[in-house]
Amino acid sequence: MTGPPTDRTPTQRRRSSGLESFRAVLESRLGIDQRALGAFRITLGVLLLADLALLRLPGLDTFYTDAGVFPRSTLLEAYPTVGRVSIHALSGAAWFQAVLFAIAGGFALLLLVGYRTRLATLGSLVLFASLHARNPHLVNGGDTILLSFLLFGLFLPLEARWSLEARRQPDPHGRRVCSIATAAILIHFVAIYVTNAVLKFQSEPWMDGTAVQQIFQLNQYLTLLGPALSAYPTALAATNWLWTAVLTAGALLLVVTGRRRIALVAAFVATHLGMAATMRLGVFPFVMIAGLLVFLPPGVWDRLERLLVAFDLENRLGARSAGDGDDAPANTVEDDAPSRLGRGRRLVVSGLVACLLLSSLLWQAAGIGVVDTPAVEGELDEAGWTFFAPTPPSAHSWYAIEGTLESGETVDVANARLDRPPTAAETYPSTLWKRYGMDLRYAGETQYESAAASLCERTDREVDSLTISLVEQPVDPDGPVGEPTVYERLEYDC
Repeated sequence: MTGPPTDRTPTQRRRSSGLESFRAVLESRLGIDQRALGAFRITLGVLLLADLALLRLPGLDTFYTDAGVFPRSTLLEAYPTVGRVSIHALSGAAWFQAVLFAIAGGFALLLLVGYRTRLATLGSLVLFASLHARNPHLVNGGDTILLSFLLFGLFLPLEARWSLEARRQPDPHGRRVCSIATAAILIHFVAIYVTNAVLKFQSEPWMDGTAVQQIFQLNQYLTLLGPALSAYPTALAATNWLWTAVLTAGALLLVVTGRRRIALVAAFVATHLGMAATMRLGVFPFVMIAGLLVFLPPGVWDRLERLLVAFDLENRLGARSAGDGDDAPANTVEDDAPSRLGRGRRLVVSGLVACLLLSSLLWQAAGIGVVDTPAVEGELDEAGWTFFAPTPPSAHSWYAIEGTLESGETVDVANARLDRPPTAAETYPSTLWKRYGMDLRYAGETQYESAAASLCERTDREVDSLTISLVEQPVDPDGPVGEPTVYERLEYDC
C-alpha cells in the first residue's frame, strides 16, 4: 500500500498561493488587532462611566423619576412600546433609579478592566438600552451607536488583551482576529460615514459650503470654543469642505492599510475632537473615536506596547505578547471555536451576526431613502445617524417660561426671555435639557403638562401659573434673519 503523494502539482501550488494571498488581503482589511479590541473595550467602559456620572446622574431626579418632567404615565402615553420594556420604568422612585445606575456603573467598570467581559458587555447593553427607553427624548445618535458597539462586542474577544481575564488565559496564537464579527463591526462603522456622506451630497447647504456656518448660528449646540469660532466664516467654510472630504474618504477605511489607514483614522479623530471642543454633542465624538481604534494596524499597537514595557505597565494591564511583526498569523473563528462552541453553535452565531449587520445596513439605507421602513412610534430626530444632514436646522430655538405670582406679577422662571435670544450658555442649562427641549418642541400638550407640573414644584418662588412658550429665531449662514416667532405651548395652573 502506498501513501498519498506529498508533492503538490504546480497548479495546486498556484491555487494554494492564491488562496493565501486572498486570505491575507481579507485579514489586513477585515481583521482587528487584539490590542485594538482591548483598547476599544477600555474606551467603551470609560465612556459608559462618564456618560452615567457626568451626564445622566445630575439629571436623575429631573428626567428619570415620576417627580420629574417625564413621569412614567407620560412615557407610556407617548411611547407605549418602549415604556413597557424598560427596566427603569418599573418604578418612578429616585432610589430605584439610583440602584440601577449603580448596577450599570458596576457593569461598565467590569468592562473597563476586562473581568467577566461578555457578561459585563451584555449587562451594559441591557441597562443602557433600558435607560434610554425610560426617556427617549434624551437619546441622540451617539447613544444608539454606543449601543450598537456593545451589541457587536458580544461576539468579539474584547477580553483577549489588556484585561484581567487575559492574565488567566494562555497566550493567543495570533495578533489579529479575523471573523464574521470583526468584518461586521468594521462594515457597520464605515456604513455610518458612507451614508452620512451620501446625505451631504444630496444637500444644497453642504454642497455650497454654508452648512457649517449655519450650524454655528444655532446657539443651543455651541459650547466651549464654539461661540468664538462662529465669528470666523472663512474658517467655518473651510471646515465644511474638509469634513465633507473626510466623510467621502470614509469608505477607504475598508480598503487601505498601513500608514494610509493610520492617516485616515487620524483625520477622523481630529475632526471629532474639533466637534467635542465646539459643540454640545454628549459622548458622540468620543464614541466615534472609540470605533476608529479598531481600524488601527498592528504597527501602532507595537509602538504602544513598547511604551507600556518601558513604563512597566504591560503586566499590570494583562497584556500578552502575541507574536512579532505585522505578519503574525490571524486568529479566525475556525482556529478555536470547534472546541468551545461546536460547529452548529458557530453557524448560529455567524448567522446572527450577519442578520445584525444586515439590519444595520437596511436602517442606514432607509436613512438615505434607498429603502422604505415602517413608521416608528414617537420617532426622534436626534436618535438617528444623520448628523445635520441633509439640511441643517434653519432656526435657533429656546423656551421662555413665565410664572405668574399671586399678586399678578410676572417673573421669568427660565433664563431666556421672549424679547431676546439667549447666549449659548443660557439656551439650556445642560446637555440633557438641550436634548429634552429640542425634542419636545412639537410634542403634545400632555408632555408639556408633565414638565410644567415639575417646574411648579422646582421654582424658587411660589407661582400660581406657568406659561411655556417656544421661541424660534430663523437663521442663515450669516446670522439671525427677521424677528423671533413665539409659539405658546401651554398655560398651566400650579
